[in-house]
This record gives sequence, C-alpha cells and structure tokens, in this order.
Amino acid sequence: MARVVLVTGVSRDLGSRFARLLAADPEVDRVLGVDVVPPRHDLGTAEFVRVDLRSPVVSRVLAREDVDTVVHLNVLAAPAHAGGRATMKEINVIGTMQLLAACQRLPSVRKVVVKSSTAVYGASPNDPAMFTEDMEPRGLPRSGFAKDAVEVEGYVRGFARRRPDVVVSMLRFANVVGPRVRTPITRYFTLPVVPTVLGFDARLQFVHEDDLLEALRLATISDVPGTFNIAGDRILMLSQAIRRMGRPSAPVPAFAVATFGQAFRAARVADFTPEQLSYLTYGRGVDTTRMREELGFKPTYTTPEAFNAFVAAHEAGMLSARRIRNAEEQAAEFLGVRERVNGVPQRHG
Repeated sequence: MARVVLVTGVSRDLGSRFARLLAADPEVDRVLGVDVVPPRHDLGTAEFVRVDLRSPVVSRVLAREDVDTVVHLNVLAAPAHAGGRATMKEINVIGTMQLLAACQRLPSVRKVVVKSSTAVYGASPNDPAMFTEDMEPRGLPRSGFAKDAVEVEGYVRGFARRRPDVVVSMLRFANVVGPRVRTPITRYFTLPVVPTVLGFDARLQFVHEDDLLEALRLATISDVPGTFNIAGDRILMLSQAIRRMGRPSAPVPAFAVATFGQAFRAARVADFTPEQLSYLTYGRGVDTTRMREELGFKPTYTTPEAFNAFVAAHEAGMLSARRIRNAEEQAAEFLGVRERVNGVPQRHG
C-alpha cells in the first residue's frame, strides 16, 4: 500500500487529474503534487509543493515528507510547453536524473512509476508488425521527445539496478487522445488540411486519456515491476483517422516532407519533428500482452473508440464528404499530384 505518493508534473491537465484521482483512492494515504509552477486545475485533497526537479531541493522534499512512492509524469512531449527545446531537454533528462538520484539516497522510497512513451521504438520501414517490450528499435531516435524518452528510460534502468529493493514500473504509452488532451499529434489532426506522406498510410495506436490515468493508478497501488506497453486494442490507419476527423488530406511527396515540417514549426502550427514525421510515414504497432497478463490492466477504450472520443470533441470543425473531396482535389492540383480511378496517387506528367 502506498502511504505517501509524490507526483511530478502536476501543473498540466493530466498531471493534476492524476494527483486528484490518486488522492481520492482509499489505497493511498497522502499525495504531494510537485512542479515548477502552480497547477492550473484543482488537485482535490492532494497538496502542492513548488519544486524544480532540476535542483537538489527535490531530495529535501522527499526526505522531509517521508515519501515512499514516486510517480514521474514530468517528461514533456512538446518544446512549446517548456519554453524551447533546450529547456525541454533539461526538464526531461536533467530533471529525471536529479529525481532518481534523490530516490536512490532515500531508504524510504520503495516504489517508482515512470510515464514513458512507445516513441522509444522509433518508426522505420524495417519495424516488426508489433513491438514487444523486450525489442530494440531498428534505429534509435536522434532528436526531440523520443530521444529524451530513450535517455530517461536508460536512467530508470540504471536506478533499478542500483536499488533492486525498489519496485520500478515503466509504462510506455501510445499516443494519448481524448476530449481534453492537447499534444503535437492532436494538433496535427485538427489542422484545416492534414498533410500526409504520398504513398504511405501509417498504422496508428492510441490510448484514451482516462485509460492512461487508470493504468498509472493501477501501477501506483500495486507492486508489479517491469516495462509495459499501454495502448488500446486494434489499430487505425492514418487515412481512416483523417476521414473520421472530417478533414481533407494533402499528400506530400516524401522528398518535400522535411521542408513541410519546418514550415509548420516556423509558423507554430504544429510540432513536426523528424521522429514525428517518421511516425506519420511508417506508423507503429505495440504488443500489449504484458499489460494484460502481468499488470492486469485492460483499457476501456479500443484505439478506434479512443480516437472517436477525440473526434466527438471537435465535431464543430468537421467537413462534409463533398467538401473534403473538393479540398483534396485542390490540394492535389497545388502539389502537382492527381489520383487514378482506383484512388492511388501519382505525379502529373
């Protein structure tokens, strides 16, 4: 049973919601929410402590409050949330290092739960149909959030080796969607015209925001060590997701994708990193057997159902099928691309 739980990253919506959920759980005596800025949302009976994880202060807080369980959610996916890529990396990597160093020194800490991402597997044409937790990526991510997540996981594994008495649970979540989530991938799907890579249709998996919170809660109150892929059942093709969003798509030739991404980043429309672009080209699938059999978690929402909940929150911006077709034809003309009768795109000329 977790007596005193410290939750990082409570200034953002999911972090504050998780702290509030955990504080209401009878399995938990007390919850401390920490972040560098006050939370924008109610924490319920959880207590807020202003702490910058990059400073040694976190060690004093853990000792003073006799914390026995740490839930680390403060790994940012978007540079805009951190004030830039350099600051984001400091928060993600240096913050995690400081937090784990503090946990290592304190004998009271007996459990650590870390929110990670399936982005650590990368995305390439050589990927397996489904990644299990023991598989290595075909190519390590080289930049952005995915690279930070790989480094964070490395530090977590090192901590687990040095403190074998601590239960360490690492949850690799697929892309999170839902009515309230705002991430680079949700901003991508709400663009007026959604760019895609010509000739590719990525396989996508999602997890609903409510399932993310429940999986974290289960990992916190139970003693199940290990690494777990967390995703809803089934997959959704990128083309299907765009259609469900009621948005027109604009197929972009592969050689122009990087330039396209740079233009969107410069305009602050969406955060298209090289890893994000690879994901939207090749997609990714993860095996969730361990999630079910060892962690004992079954998501309420399948991948299509989770995405449908996201779509329902944005129905006001949806277009009719006829308007989508017209917009796609205009985008194709602009890009010098037309479609054959069977729907396979090809270049003019």
